[in-house]
Formats: sequence, C-alpha cells, structure tokens
Amino acid sequence: MAVWLIRGGSHGEYEAKFIQDSRVYLTWDDLDLDLSGLSERSELVGAMTQRYPEAKPKGILNWASQVWPFAHEIRVGDLVILPLKSQRAIQVGKITGDYHFDAQGPNPYYHWRPVEWIAEAVPRANFGQDLLHTFGAFMTICRVQRNNAQARIAAMQANGWKPESIAAATKPENSGSDESVDGEDIPDLEEAARDQIAQLINARFKGHGLTRLVDGILRAQGYVTYRSPEGADGGADILAGAGHLGFGVPRLCVEVKSESSPVDRPTVDKLLGAVTKFGAQEGLFVSWGGFRTNVQRELATSFFRVRLWTQKELLENLFAHYERLDEDLKAELPLKRIWSVAATDEAG
Repeated sequence: MAVWLIRGGSHGEYEAKFIQDSRVYLTWDDLDLDLSGLSERSELVGAMTQRYPEAKPKGILNWASQVWPFAHEIRVGDLVILPLKSQRAIQVGKITGDYHFDAQGPNPYYHWRPVEWIAEAVPRANFGQDLLHTFGAFMTICRVQRNNAQARIAAMQANGWKPESIAAATKPENSGSDESVDGEDIPDLEEAARDQIAQLINARFKGHGLTRLVDGILRAQGYVTYRSPEGADGGADILAGAGHLGFGVPRLCVEVKSESSPVDRPTVDKLLGAVTKFGAQEGLFVSWGGFRTNVQRELATSFFRVRLWTQKELLENLFAHYERLDEDLKAELPLKRIWSVAATDEAG
C-alpha cells in the first residue's frame, strides 16, 4: 500500500467534485490524451510539450513527473491524501479501481480513478508536523514516503483517525528507501506557519478557552458580547450585538465547539433554534474540528441565518483583527507578521 497526495486544485476548486463523485481527477487543462496508451514517460513529455508550447522545458518535466504516476504507478488499495481548502482538514481515501480516460471530458475531467473516502475531514492538527510539511509540498500529485508516513497513517486509520501520539510523530524517519520524491522538500511556508499557530491555539485554548478566544475576536471586531460561564450554556456560548452597548444589529448567537471531530448537520440545526430562543438575527457556529462535508451544501437554505467557522475562518479573522485583541490574549498568543517571496508551482 502506497500513500499519494492528490490536490483538488490550488484553491480547492475541485475538492467538492472529488468528494461527491467518489473519484480523484487529474485536473490538467486541455490534457485530452489517453495516458494508458503511453509506454514511456518521454512520450508524455513530448505530448505535453506540444500541448503547452509556452511552458518551460523544466516545467514540462515537473508536470510529467506528477501526471505519469496517476495512470501508471498508483495501484488499487493505495491511500489518497486530499488536503482540503474549504476547511483546515484532510480527506483520506482508498483507490478502488483502475485509471479511466473519458475523451468527452468535460475539461479538465478527462482522467479519473474511483476512490472510497474512508476518513472525512480529519483535522490537520491530528497529524504530526512533519507529515503536514509533506502534505504542504508544492505538488499536485506526489507519493508520500518520508518520515515513516505509510505506517503512521495506517496506525491512525486503525485508531479511528485520532491525533497521532507524540511517540509516533517523533519516531526516526524510515530509512528503508533512499528514493527522493520531487516536491517533498519544498513546503508551503504559509501553510506550515498556520499549522504551527493552530497547534499553539489547540494547546493554550482548550475546551472553554476556545470560546474565550472567539469572544475576544468578536470584541475586536466591534461587538459587545456576553460569554456564558463554563458548563451548560442553554444553547449559546456567546451572545454578541453591534452598536452602543450591544443593542444594535446584527445580533449574533454563537456556539463554539473545541472538539477535534467534525460537527454534523443536527448539531448545527440546534444553533438555529437558539437564534430564535435568544431573539438574535443570525447564528455563528465555530467548530475547531470542522464540519462534515455535507453540512455546507445542506445549509444553503439558511445562508442568511447562519455562518460556519472552521479553523480556516477562525485564523483568518484572528489575523485580520489581531492588533485589536485584548493584551492578555495577545500575550497568550504572541504572533508576528512576516513577508516572504510568493512561490509558484511552475518550475523555472
């Protein structure tokens, strides 16, 4: 069993289709070529050179190194890691069939393999930092081999995808293979920094502490808030109102879940009931463990009544309003803004 990283687009634009279709797609635009008919990687390089005349030769070689395994190296039973952009989580699947080519597309969905999704929206924090570095490589497709990844992911699967133990995450790298994998040495530094910040939040704002952080972010946004004490909250962890003394609009009813497992639709529906109970206008549900993949889609009818924050939205709002946080929160969560060169996935 091998482990493969396959992305659903640089901005996650394909991930919903991957999940809904129970397939992984090779999403190279205009690559309407049956890869199973190629016997050598050099043939693929020649075909891609013709289709992408403006691409640099080194870029073509880089692309071919990712496209070729999709048809010729991935096997039935291999695992697929799909890093989600819609929330800070990882979808895990198992390849259940061979490579398929559909000449009718539509573009770019010419190439696909069937997959069974065996783990839904596993929080990134459940994986060791070294594995997350590999998942953040600037590659659309690559095999994950470093840091004993295969055995560790198998152990997580057997343990119900709970967080890795410290012992597993710090076990010496598997030295059974000297093969170098293109792209694994080029991590996404922004993603790595967010993972580090998420781990710090997870350590310092456990349980009801996460409610305190969310409350601080809302106050930094200008809301006047009431935070329920730890324990039974009657359906709302935070009440927030805009304007003088909080009597203006909008009025929010906020529920915060710090657990690492994704929240389901019935749990979100309870917040909608609390919105009515407390005389609020809208609801905000903050889930550290994210939401099951069907929740966003099924809540379309409640678009004007509820918003969902995963780790992704929580971090975005934290960064946007960090300077206006209370000093005690900034002391617990010391952050510094830095600038770096924006890398691209095109080889130069």
